[in-house]
Amino acid sequence: MTTAPVHTAGPEDWREANRAMWDERVPLHVAGEFYDLAGFRARRDVLRDFEIAEVGDVTGKSLLHLQCHIGVDTLSWAHRGASRVVGLDFSAPAVETARGLAGDLGLGPERAAFVASDVYDAARAVPEASYDIVYTGLGALCWLPDIRRWAETAASLVAPGGFLYLAEFHPITESLDDETGSRIVHDYFARDARVFDIPGTYASVVTDTVHNRSVEWQHTLGDVVSALAATGLRIEFLHEHDVSLFRRFENFEVRDGYHRFPADRPRIPLLYSLKASRA
Repeated sequence: MTTAPVHTAGPEDWREANRAMWDERVPLHVAGEFYDLAGFRARRDVLRDFEIAEVGDVTGKSLLHLQCHIGVDTLSWAHRGASRVVGLDFSAPAVETARGLAGDLGLGPERAAFVASDVYDAARAVPEASYDIVYTGLGALCWLPDIRRWAETAASLVAPGGFLYLAEFHPITESLDDETGSRIVHDYFARDARVFDIPGTYASVVTDTVHNRSVEWQHTLGDVVSALAATGLRIEFLHEHDVSLFRRFENFEVRDGYHRFPADRPRIPLLYSLKASRA
């Protein structure tokens, strides 16, 4: 059986560079309109319709959110009835923000807890040994060099009878040009780390940031599915979606609350989601 390859480690300081970048952007995300925390405190739910349908009823279930950032998705699952949610992120300022949001919503640590930890150390860092649902949201996997290690860690936290749910940006979009998304300009199977030096953030108009260096990896769809299958989890479904959450390409239009290609051009997958269960 062929297993997903281990990616190159990248620069030795990849974790420190990424953490510094995210730490600096937390206050920008708190203040910006993208996350709209004032609106979130009122409606308490930012989950996408396909996630709600695919995960199903979470009433009475425990849920672990890996790489939770400031916790809005995590707390949305609590609002939808999860008996206990735990969010984990490597950024201490993000975790402090998530704890503050939980307090604003009247959720104590027994109902919504947040842990500062590297995702690869999650099994040692989270308060329970396993969870009914292990969830990870959009834009998480590109920050990790070793997808097999991630899959093994995430799978180890799925309780018997539980499942892992992943929603992620489709890797094919990283091979396309940024203008129209109609030309292949990057290698889909690239294994090397990609180093960027970009000021600002997707969630704020502020661009005078200091920690702008980041390190990312591309994981093919085959890599992710194979890595999870190798852990013994059963792949229940793999779905592809023709919508995005932000203006990934310059010709995107907003329709039905999502960013999409113009209606007159052929569609490609922009997001994917999968469910993998433990017997």
